[in-house]
Amino acid sequence: MHDYTTADLEPATRGMLDFAVKLTRSPAEMQESDVQALRELGLSDEQILSVVGITCLFNFMNRLADGLGVDIGAERQEAMSRWVTGPAREQGWLWAGGN
Repeated sequence: MHDYTTADLEPATRGMLDFAVKLTRSPAEMQESDVQALRELGLSDEQILSVVGITCLFNFMNRLADGLGVDIGAERQEAMSRWVTGPAREQGWLWAGGN
């Protein structure tokens, strides 16, 4: 959960995470070939849009919190972990392998 690069992941999931990391760390370097790589891994355009939207929202919220000096409490982080590993897993559109 803390370092996806060492996890045993399906190629589509690893590609999705690599894409999100690149979009987060070096957005100006994103190219059509990055999107095409996700398509080649089997992601639909709708799934790719979800990856971009979720990545952007996550980054926005983090920068908003950081900019305002907001500290996310441990209970909120634990709640998010429970959601990601529980109810969110049932939302196929959130995951590269979903429909």
